[in-house]
Amino acid sequence: MKVGFYGHVRQYHDLKDEIDGAIHSVLESGEYVQGPTLARFEKELAAYAGTKYAVGVNSGTDALWLSFLALGIGPGDEVITVANTFFATAEAIWFVGAKPVFVDIDPDTCNIDVTKIEGAITPRTKAIVPVHLYGQPANMRAISQIAKRHNLLVVEDCAQAIGARGDDFAIGELSDAVATSFIIQKNLGTFGDGGAIITNREDVSTRVKALRNHGSTKRSVHSMGYNSRLDDLHAGILSVKLKKLDAWNDRRREIAAMYTAGLKDVPGIKLPTETPGYRHVYHLYVIETEQRDAMLKYLNDAGIDAKVHYPIAIHQQEGYPWGKPADLHPCVPLSEKSAASVISLPMFPELHQDEIDYVIETVRAWGKKK
Repeated sequence: MKVGFYGHVRQYHDLKDEIDGAIHSVLESGEYVQGPTLARFEKELAAYAGTKYAVGVNSGTDALWLSFLALGIGPGDEVITVANTFFATAEAIWFVGAKPVFVDIDPDTCNIDVTKIEGAITPRTKAIVPVHLYGQPANMRAISQIAKRHNLLVVEDCAQAIGARGDDFAIGELSDAVATSFIIQKNLGTFGDGGAIITNREDVSTRVKALRNHGSTKRSVHSMGYNSRLDDLHAGILSVKLKKLDAWNDRRREIAAMYTAGLKDVPGIKLPTETPGYRHVYHLYVIETEQRDAMLKYLNDAGIDAKVHYPIAIHQQEGYPWGKPADLHPCVPLSEKSAASVISLPMFPELHQDEIDYVIETVRAWGKKK
């Protein structure tokens, strides 16, 4: 049996009439950039998130980058974040001339270890960027308290966790801005690139709206800015999909529960941990094993398109511009260990039951062989 990693085409087939209709409506309107479809989607997204504002941009990377610019983060500043995430988290920090400072992760959740944050704060620290990795929120209550004590900004990297929440907080409730991604494989994804900044701060919303459009909020009147707009075609597609997001996330949680029940006694693997009371939306279902490469090959050879997120910690990447790992303060051994051991099993709402069963059976078979 073949089990794919993504369900893009199945999802399109399920929503074909609605998506085709949304695309047709935008094409017939003649307004494709910063038109009424984008404005409508931004209002829908803000309402869904429970925030005052949402601003569509062309990627999750730009959502981070433009948030930093809007908040005045720049050269000479330090930004605390994690190294076990997609490269763009740190990339956006050095886009604005700031320096990422990595702290280690909680070994259970793989999110930032809040007990390590204050030890990394210096007079140059300007912000904390928690990453809600794999679909589970970081401990935003603790992060918010630390930020208030030290007068720091907080920008949430929510590229993988739209629709998630904590036990007593919503994403966006305890930060200055939230950056999210709509690239196709996300829980809420369009057919290409896309992103958004979600915030309760009017000044951030206003500034990002100018930054995304060549510094302009009025035709032919410009200051310094960029070209980073979520076009109306993508906004129309996302508007259709947003209505399905909670149901899709519920299905992801169902699949995760099946994986966990079926794999809980397999030797040599560590299953994901869900923080009590949190709504983990399982953008990825990530297991860990010290025999990662051997297990990945075994699954791939069996027709299961398992993947790795992420095999190289950011500071170990060849293109990392801020010195060698030994120069980092503090060190991040758990992040490096995670990068060397993680495997993502297929996870998307359109997975069929026989595919889920086959993944479980194959992982169990690997456990018996080792």
